[in-house]
Amino acid sequence: MLSSEAIPFNPAARGYHAVYRENEVNHCPGCGRTHWIIGRTLAECGFCATALPLSESFRQPSQAAFIVRRARPKGPAAFAA
Repeated sequence: MLSSEAIPFNPAARGYHAVYRENEVNHCPGCGRTHWIIGRTLAECGFCATALPLSESFRQPSQAAFIVRRARPKGPAAFAA
């Protein structure tokens, strides 16, 4: 049950939260230009290298990528050319 004594959510109290939004004109907060290099989780300004998180990256759960490698066979046959 919610308590009435809890502080209500106020986005203005959080402060400025700059994110890169897809399909919109995004001006860099550092230099004001609109050229971006887009990665998986960040967008970087092409002129001043200011990095912003992608707004879409918050919706996807962060999962670790597991890489499985097989051990090399031991013995003289492993080194045959």
